[in-house]
Formats: sequence, structure tokens, C-alpha cells
Amino acid sequence: MSLPLPRIESILPKPVNREAFIERLRLTTVALGQALLMVPALVLGILTLLAWPLLLVLVGFGLAHIAVPATAQLTRLHRWVSGQLLGETISSGYADTTGTNPLTRAFIWLRDPARWRDFAFLWFSVTGGFVLSVVVVGLLVSPITYLFGLVLDTSVAWALLLLLSGPMLVVWWLVTPALVRARALAERGILGHSRVEQLERRVEEVAVSRSEALDHSAAEVRRIERDLHDGAQARIAAVGMNVGLAEKLLATDPDAAAELLKEARETTVSALEDLRSVVRGIHPPVLADRGLAGAVEAIAMAIPLPVTLALDIDGELPPPVESAAYFAVTECLTNIVKHADASRAWVTGSYDGALLRLVVGDDGRGGADPAGSGLAGVSRRLLAFDGTMDLTSPLGGPTVVTMELPCPTAHGSSSPRTRPSSGPA
Repeated sequence: MSLPLPRIESILPKPVNREAFIERLRLTTVALGQALLMVPALVLGILTLLAWPLLLVLVGFGLAHIAVPATAQLTRLHRWVSGQLLGETISSGYADTTGTNPLTRAFIWLRDPARWRDFAFLWFSVTGGFVLSVVVVGLLVSPITYLFGLVLDTSVAWALLLLLSGPMLVVWWLVTPALVRARALAERGILGHSRVEQLERRVEEVAVSRSEALDHSAAEVRRIERDLHDGAQARIAAVGMNVGLAEKLLATDPDAAAELLKEARETTVSALEDLRSVVRGIHPPVLADRGLAGAVEAIAMAIPLPVTLALDIDGELPPPVESAAYFAVTECLTNIVKHADASRAWVTGSYDGALLRLVVGDDGRGGADPAGSGLAGVSRRLLAFDGTMDLTSPLGGPTVVTMELPCPTAHGSSSPRTRPSSGPA
């Protein structure tokens, strides 16, 4: 479905010129196709009417498993056509039936509001929708038909019909965009989600995102507490013990006291390193110093793998989004080193004024599992900011993780920089 259809920008009358004439011919062709699709819609409507009452017997299941998928394909075509005409995407929102058996699938269809909208559309297609489309075609075809009739039979009747049909061309010119758009709007209203459904779905997504964000925050707090307890706290306690012992030995054994103080100094340095590590796990200082692009470069420099960077995200980003993106890229690169068996990796990033887009890929063996703890964590982290993660990882590679984060408050960036960060790419 890559063939573009004319988007209806306005239904107001336009001057008669070549471009406007071609546009109306294309819209008339669309209307003709929609009118012809009334035939399969009628057949599928009748099959569906027969299937549901007979669902308790084998015949009903057979009819349902023919009619419902076929209806989905037909409505998918109409969604695409109407979406092209209106300049938007009309989604279906079907209930998920992946992995279900035929019996369960049929009952899911029966309870799915989107399937009932499809059924309603079938009857709209053979009634009001057909009328809207056939009027457009008839207004153009009737004068042409009468002209051919007059050529074949030079009777007064054909001449009179041709004379009376002349104004039809004017009406066709004036009403074609309005009628085609009216049908597209009606199909959007039937096949698309209502405003209430969209809000309900959005509330569900926000609730899930909030719950996962709270779980993630709680896990981060526990991790920080564990790191402090096992690392810096233990070392600082050891420093206190060593200083106390040195104080007692200072008068009787100065050499032992000096050794203990030296050990305490070394332990203090180790404790500071532990504290810095904990801080980097909360919000890496490199983000504040160099921004997201610089932080990603620092990660790439540190891993034992050639990583090619193409980043155009040097502008200032909101700190929470920047931090989420940083840790997501870090997790992806860590997974590559641990599991991908790759010889090279790459990271690209861009920001278009509303969306931050990051792509992490490698030439490894592929087969990455999006449900794995690492990638699932990335997805949860992004979801808290209405972000998305898309994974493509066929067996044999390459693996490509595409992450997108809405970021309307960020600022532009400078020109992209592309170079290998560690070794040849």
C-alpha cells in the first residue's frame, strides 16, 4: 500500500485548471473503488450474520474464521484509504489473539468492540457509503453515457438526456471533494477509536508506566542502599577502626601506628571511589559535563569493541530524559559485549525538535530476546517517558535496537559527528 492517494486539503471550489481536474479524477477513481468494494462487504456482512447465531456448531466456527479475518483485511484497506485522504493514521485496536486456539479466538472476537465496529462498517459500506461513492461516479459517468447513447442512436430522447445532464458536470466539480471526504470521515468514525476509548487506553498506559516507574525507583533505592552498605560504609567503618588502633599505638609503637594510618588513607581513597561509583549510577557526572552525546562517547570508549558513533544530539536535553537515554544506551552496549559475539557496533542519534531517536546496533549472532531482563528494563525505563523501544534481531544478525523518546522541550543540536570511538569499525 505504498501508492499515495490525494489528500483532501479543502472542499471549497477551486478554479478550473489541469491540477484540480486531475485531483477530481483521482478522487472519482477512489470513489469508484469504494463503490465496487460494496460487493465483498455485502458478502462478508451476510456471512457474519450467519456465523454468530451458528457459533455453537461447527459450521458457525468455520464461517467466523473465514468472515472475521477477511473483514479485517477489507477494513484495513478502507482504513488506509481514508487515512490517506484525511492525512492521518486510523488504527484498528483489535484485541490480541496471539497464541490462542480457534475456540478461544472466536469468543475473543465476539467480545471485541473493534470487531463489532468492523461489522457495522460492512453495512455502512453497502448502504450510506455506497450512496456517497456512487453519486460521485454517477455525476461524471452519466453525461458520458448519454453522449455515447446519442452517437449510437441519434434520437431526441438521448439528446434531451445529454442536455439535462450538462449541469451534472458542474455539480461533479463542486461536490466531489466534499462527498469523498464525507465518506472518509464516516469510515474514520466507525473504524477508528472514539475519543473516550483513546483516553481510556491512555489512562491504562499511564497507570502501567507509573507502576513500573515506581517499581524501578524502589529497585534503584535498594541498589544504592546495598552499594553504600557493602562498599563505602564498610570501608569508612574500617577507616575508623584503623585510626582508633593507630591512636592507641601512637605512643608505644609509632611504626605500627603509621602503617595503620597509611592503610586508613588507602581505604579512604577506595571509599571515595565507591561513592563516586554510586553517584555515577544515579546521575553520571559526564552527562552534566558533556551532555548525552559526550556521555555516549565515553561509554563507547570504555568497552572492548569498535563502536561507530553518528550523533546529532549535542543540544540541551531535560535531565530525566537525558538520564533515561544514557542508561538505555549503556544497557544495550553492555548486552552487545556480553551476549552478541559481535565484531563491531554502532550508535546513531538524532533530535528533530520533538523526538529524541537513538539506534544501537551490532553485527553479532542475533536472536536477542526483548523479554530478557536487560532489554525489558530498557523498555520499562523508556515507557516512563512515553518512549518506545523496537527490536530487530534475526538469527545471524544484525541486531538493531531503536529507541524513541518524546522530548519537546529540548533544543537543537550541531552537525553530526561520525567516527569510530575505539579501534577501526
